Amino acid sequence: MELQMLSKEELAALYENEMTIDFPKSELKPLAAMLRLMDMGRYDPLLATEGGEPVGYAMLWLPEGRAGALLEYLGVLRGKRNGGLGTAILGLLVERYGQIFGEAEAPGPDAPPAENDLRRRRIAFYERNGFRVLDYQCALFGVRFHCLYRGPETDDRRVEALHRGVYAGYFSPAHMERYIQLPLKPGEAVKPAPEWVEEAFPRGEAGAAQTQGGVTV
Repeated sequence: MELQMLSKEELAALYENEMTIDFPKSELKPLAAMLRLMDMGRYDPLLATEGGEPVGYAMLWLPEGRAGALLEYLGVLRGKRNGGLGTAILGLLVERYGQIFGEAEAPGPDAPPAENDLRRRRIAFYERNGFRVLDYQCALFGVRFHCLYRGPETDDRRVEALHRGVYAGYFSPAHMERYIQLPLKPGEAVKPAPEWVEEAFPRGEAGAAQTQGGVTV
């Protein structure tokens, strides 16, 4: 299996033909935001191929300095799922970036039982593939997440600093204070917020952010 970087045009086609079907609208970052991050050198859209045939994809948001990567979306193409391809893609991502940060929506009392079961299965998928659940949670734009990590670092505080750096290197301090609770302190209430919030000039560029942690395997 190989990972290939997508062009903007290829990303747009994948987004429209696969990602809008694989992920609900509430979980999917607008294509314009992905393209903006690509222009900044902060986003890697990757296509997984096997024998020259596309089998899946991964979208990663990079911190300044490229110290690891935040996995935003992982998908196996329809008709090719349940065959271990998601596991294989994750292995290649760790080889490529050295360490991967992840966010998986936390089960909660307000979610329907079926949704909580899906959230638990997502977390279990990551754990089966070498990720560990970190000792802190985060809340992004009003949504609580378990934080996940796969890599050589064993100090959760160091992982936390690198994880936060993905957002802090892009958004202004005011935007971080209002919408990015990372870490979410014990007993701290999640600040209500829309699912998607635009910021006029984050770090000198127009931008946006959305809830993370999508996986379709």
